[in-house]
Amino acid sequence: MKNDYLLLTPGPLSTSATVRQAMLKDWCTWDDEYNVDIVQVIRQKLVELATHHAGYTSVLMQGSGTTSVEATIGSAMGASDKLLVIDNGAYGARIKQIADYYRIDCVVVAPGETEKPNLTEIEALLANDLAITHVAMVHCETTTGMLNPIEAIAKLAKSYGKVVILDAMSSFGGITMDIGELGIDFMISSANKCIQGVPGFAFVIAKKSALMPCQGRARSLSLDLFDQWQCMEQQHGKWRFTSPTHTVRAFYQALLELEQEGGIAARHKRYETNQKRLVDGMRALGFAPLLAEDKHSPIITSFYSPISEQFQFKTFYNALKQQGFVIYPGKVSHADCFRIGNIGEVYLDDIERLLIAIENAMYWRAPSLAGAACTAASA
Repeated sequence: MKNDYLLLTPGPLSTSATVRQAMLKDWCTWDDEYNVDIVQVIRQKLVELATHHAGYTSVLMQGSGTTSVEATIGSAMGASDKLLVIDNGAYGARIKQIADYYRIDCVVVAPGETEKPNLTEIEALLANDLAITHVAMVHCETTTGMLNPIEAIAKLAKSYGKVVILDAMSSFGGITMDIGELGIDFMISSANKCIQGVPGFAFVIAKKSALMPCQGRARSLSLDLFDQWQCMEQQHGKWRFTSPTHTVRAFYQALLELEQEGGIAARHKRYETNQKRLVDGMRALGFAPLLAEDKHSPIITSFYSPISEQFQFKTFYNALKQQGFVIYPGKVSHADCFRIGNIGEVYLDDIERLLIAIENAMYWRAPSLAGAACTAASA
């Protein structure tokens, strides 16, 4: 059950041996042992993790995180509704793309991939465009590692009476928040992120009063959020169509391990410790982070690629993989970067070992410069 390498990515990510072992049994999707004792318990635990406020429920959806984002947009938006999208990365842009596919009227605030949204600009749109009914945003934009100011944006949106949709794909379970306090109507995340499960399904935690009007709105049969929720409510955890049983059982185990760790606050602290040591160590090796420190999330960090004709990301990637680490290529449109995740079954000792591996992999430096800082681009 041991992996050949550690995944330092924003998901799929490295999981515990016990989470992987939980997938070694087959399950019947009609059996109460699965639906009542696992699915329903997962649904309740998710709501408890998300908020202390009453009036929330959860629904699990087969597929990737984007599948559940699409299910939410396609089910929550009425025919005459208009969506305001906060886009400062690939995943904000994907929300806009979903709206375009469904021909949903949409307006975008796009400050750029390395900038936080401008609240004045958002308020001007909300004040002047009375057709806007919903606001959608990403919490942790893993394009860069940006952590967006969801508290301020959600408060602003609710002050204008808008329905708020939060893509918390890469933050839920790893960053403390109470979506009831924030006024979030729909929050979307995935099994293979900070809860530290494996890919196969995602989930939506929704305010019941916002979910009920979704009946009959869905633009897709399999992505009908309301019907999936209603089936789970009426049939005690039953999914409408075949559920990813092994993934679900692994997620149940991951939830238990989150509790054993001390909950979201303890996991958040571990991720922050990982990220701070990573940035400090990378700076010592000469790598410059893409974002200013006050914009970083504890989830994933982007670093400028070294200024060297010899540097090739694929070669660097393979050199790290041979030492037991897998990182991510960059996704920023205007900068040559690579990314390193800080989440999953990853601890401070792993970050220390990674930093040694990175120094060993810095082939573009002359041997006489070993241990000295390499030249990196600056912000």
